[in-house]
Amino acid sequence: MDIRIGIGYDSHEFKPGVPLRIGGMTIDHPEGLAGHSDGDVLLHAITDALLGAVAAGDIGSFFPPGDPRWKNADSAIFLNLAMEELQNAGYRIVNIDTTLVLAAPKIAPIAGEMRARVADLLNVNMEQVSIKAKTPEGLGLDHVAQCHAVALVERVPEPDELKSMSAVIETTRQLEDVVEDLVTSVHGVPKKRTLTPIFDTEDIT
Repeated sequence: MDIRIGIGYDSHEFKPGVPLRIGGMTIDHPEGLAGHSDGDVLLHAITDALLGAVAAGDIGSFFPPGDPRWKNADSAIFLNLAMEELQNAGYRIVNIDTTLVLAAPKIAPIAGEMRARVADLLNVNMEQVSIKAKTPEGLGLDHVAQCHAVALVERVPEPDELKSMSAVIETTRQLEDVVEDLVTSVHGVPKKRTLTPIFDTEDIT
């Protein structure tokens, strides 16, 4: 099996006066995350993990932070681009594991809803997405949100080429056997009994 792993990381400082967006959700909190786009630290980290898994660069190479087109943009746009790169490379997601590091808000009460939202954006099952949260105790990062993401992807198997029956069956007898087996298994018709002569017909004179 051809599998690859990608690692993503992102961080944003909290800022008053902007909505808090994490995992494609708007969360009730006094401050949001500063960023050129909507500052969704979780989706940014997942985007980089997926791009990294297929060696397609990083989020900044596709969406430069100085480009006015991406001002306040929904980070789902970035995630969609990463999914396209993944598919173009011939891979699909096996699972996503993420860890948010922030002092507040508490993620545990909404982790299930957030997992469902991210799974929907990625078009995978919820069981393929893990979202955990830790606090930055003693690191002096209480005003910052960080996210680490790991993506495991596998190559999509190519459909087997169909072989014609003539390429497999070499004789008329083999073809008759195949047809007889099909009729027996589908319709319950008993196989014909083969009568073995009691004497050698070649010796008749």
